Amino acid sequence: MKSYRMPISKAAVCMALLACAAGAGAQASSPTSYMVIQSLGAPGTQTTFYRSGSKVLMVMFLPAQGAMAASKTYNLYDLAAGKNWSWNPDVKPIQCSAGTFSGDWGDPFANTAEFLDDVSKGQFKPAGTATINGFATEVYTGSDSGANYKIWFDRKDNLVVHMEAGMAGSPMSPMANVTKLSLAPPPMSLFNLPPSCAGVKAPPTPQEIIADETGDDPANFVSAYNGPGSAKTCSVVMRVVDAKTMAPIPRIQVAIDTTYKQENPPHYVMGVGDNGTTSYSGGGVHEITNTVRNGVVNLNNLPSYFMMAVNVIETGHSGGFGLFYRQCFAPKQVLLFLVRDRGTSAESFDALWVKSGKYAAPPTL
Repeated sequence: MKSYRMPISKAAVCMALLACAAGAGAQASSPTSYMVIQSLGAPGTQTTFYRSGSKVLMVMFLPAQGAMAASKTYNLYDLAAGKNWSWNPDVKPIQCSAGTFSGDWGDPFANTAEFLDDVSKGQFKPAGTATINGFATEVYTGSDSGANYKIWFDRKDNLVVHMEAGMAGSPMSPMANVTKLSLAPPPMSLFNLPPSCAGVKAPPTPQEIIADETGDDPANFVSAYNGPGSAKTCSVVMRVVDAKTMAPIPRIQVAIDTTYKQENPPHYVMGVGDNGTTSYSGGGVHEITNTVRNGVVNLNNLPSYFMMAVNVIETGHSGGFGLFYRQCFAPKQVLLFLVRDRGTSAESFDALWVKSGKYAAPPTL
């Protein structure tokens, strides 16, 4: 069973799981202007999506339950910038929190393509037609991994309107329920932040961080910390540099363990010397510091993932281990290890595989 995600409420997260069951393959384009109301969970619970192009307002309402008062949360998404703001309009003065996001944000139409693909593969089969919540729908049923599914699909609007799921022998439970849809563009005034939130800045996105670190287009890079590793193989050369200036850092230590296994991780031990050097032991770790030339080291051919430690040799400094996933965009691949704010209390690190651009050419050793 595929895993569909709809990060809206706890109920909607469950709904997402069902949408996954639905499948991929519809080629009809999803609308970018709409109003959708979803009702799921306790009676009266409601999530309303307003979208106009790259702007989305998600309004979540939870009714009063026992001693807990009713609550409302607004979430404003800027899809192009990858940033979002949240606030409760009933709390005075209004206070905003801001964040960043990437990938799936909860688009109610996001599951349609996967659903129709699974229908084409026979995972879900037609089971008649029905009108539900005022929508004329095609009904489909299917099962996967011991669970049974029933899905109501509005083909006219390309929207999964209702879903139910249950383990074999257990009652079916609703996992998605759309009660209203309008494809008319919502008023743009909905997407304005409250005045008290206008000065709240979201943290930089991963793309903005990469652009700041490298001074280059973030599309030219891929994080070395995100798996899985590529199936392709390549010879890797690593450059250790100061972020922003991209100046090489010559006095470094590098230790690597290419035998590391996630299912049986070893215990590593580090010792820090007075002169800023670090000793490493445990697993298959070994130093390759003697091969470093002006901040550049040839890592040769690596497995799809490996453990590595990079230490900038400075008094009171040490470098710990990180798990890296190999990515190969060229036969000889460049890995950038960037040190941000070196020598300060804010010092941190990043590691990027270079896909293209001015840093893609391997340095001469």
